[in-house]
Amino acid sequence: MKKDFAGLTPARILVGGFAVVILLGAFLLTLPAASKSGQSLRFLDALFTATSAVCVTGLVVVDTGSHFTAFGQFVVIALIQIGGLGIMTFSTLLAMALGKKIGLKERILIQEQMNQSNLSGLVRLIRNLVLVTLAFEGIGGLVLSLRFMADFSPARAIAFGFFHSVSAFCNAGFDLFGQVYGPFTSITHYVDDWVVTLTIGALIVFGGLGFPVIVELLKFPRSKRLSLHAKLVLFITAILIGGGALLIFLIEWNNPKTIGALGPAGKFLSAMFQSITPRTAGYNSLDTTQLRAGTWFIMIVLMFIGASPSSTGGGVKTTTFGILLSTVVATIKGKGDAELFERRICKDLVYKAMTVVTISMAWVAFVTLLMSLVEPHLFIKILFEVMSAFGTVGLTTGITPDLTDISRILIIITMFIGRLGPLTVVIALSQGDHPNRPGGRFIEERVIIG
Repeated sequence: MKKDFAGLTPARILVGGFAVVILLGAFLLTLPAASKSGQSLRFLDALFTATSAVCVTGLVVVDTGSHFTAFGQFVVIALIQIGGLGIMTFSTLLAMALGKKIGLKERILIQEQMNQSNLSGLVRLIRNLVLVTLAFEGIGGLVLSLRFMADFSPARAIAFGFFHSVSAFCNAGFDLFGQVYGPFTSITHYVDDWVVTLTIGALIVFGGLGFPVIVELLKFPRSKRLSLHAKLVLFITAILIGGGALLIFLIEWNNPKTIGALGPAGKFLSAMFQSITPRTAGYNSLDTTQLRAGTWFIMIVLMFIGASPSSTGGGVKTTTFGILLSTVVATIKGKGDAELFERRICKDLVYKAMTVVTISMAWVAFVTLLMSLVEPHLFIKILFEVMSAFGTVGLTTGITPDLTDISRILIIITMFIGRLGPLTVVIALSQGDHPNRPGGRFIEERVIIG
């Protein structure tokens, strides 16, 4: 029996765990009780929705609010919460509730899921993670519920408030407004509503920072120090949000179909939100189909970079981008090592960052090429869709419901890879551990670059 499970590495167990939850969610969404029509949803569409929910993406082929019943919507938000926190987080919570001890194998799985460098303090991290998540989602849900009281009945306001709070903090982007304002409208009805936009925007940002960074920020008033990881995450996040908002503001300034008709404050708010949401969230306060091509390009870049490690978001991650940026700067300056905040970055991290970016770009290019062969849409719209799936973002130029079955399958796979991380999936699919070649290293020889 032991031999049968010898090949189950932590990466493979995580991949398998996510796959099982997705399949279970897809089955529940195919039940007639999940659809308002009373008819079973096609399995591929249910699989697409379940994958999007577990991988906290937000791309949908059927509108969540207008298509699904309360049961179906509950399944979706449950999948979002499980996917956002991670399979091992829920397994650990269940084990703790049953009084079971968290063994070494479970700790290794948690380490793999949380992308941590060591095994110490993992159970405490899980406990803090859950408490922080419930606190943010609870506060966000309360604020949104109070705001929605002006628009809906108390029951609907509370349901909407907490659904969108969980969806925002988990960076999922699913919404229920389709049953009120029309399918696939997201939060466009609240484009200049400061309470809704700022609350959802704040939840997205904190959910995308990563739980270790949030814990450090909460401890900062007493400790007065931040780790290199936290400094890098906060610095890159601020640069991406601020820089993205400025570029979107300038590009869309006089576009009457987006922010052109808004006042200065509304333009600033909308541009800022549209810079935040491509960082793996998926909510849109502006009609994405009406944005200019330049804005689409900016958002594609933001979606590729994505959120931060150990967060609910996808993409190659802010730290990966920061390390590569510091490597470029070090090369230009003629330095032998990349440096960040007066710290030297080890070459192993540089190699890992380069590997993640290379694999990610190769996969996105491959899927985009395949989809361009079977889809009639503009190439940039297809690239936008693929990048949205890979970054687990959920934004679309409006082509998702019209995708062919082949493209839907490709997007499902891309969302799965984007959530777990390309490196994790590659390791899971590889033949296991490969020991280093014995006998030392090869002779060094130089080649011409550039």
